[in-house]
Amino acid sequence: MRRSIKAYVSRSDGFYVAECVDAPIVTQGRTLDETMANLQEAVALYLDGEDPVALDLAPAPALIVTMEIEPAARAG
Repeated sequence: MRRSIKAYVSRSDGFYVAECVDAPIVTQGRTLDETMANLQEAVALYLDGEDPVALDLAPAPALIVTMEIEPAARAG
């Protein structure tokens, strides 16, 4: 039984895109804050009315987010 749902955030065409690794959930936003709020809402909607155990999830799974970012440019 998984205690968390994993999501991966990347940047694409001016948007942040969040995609869950273990569930069919994808959302986006113009800012990271908007994307995280959209992701929380999308996960809640995915779980709404579902039995988490039937999805191999703990009753209140955590959301673990990994983000892809580009390294800062070095001056020099």
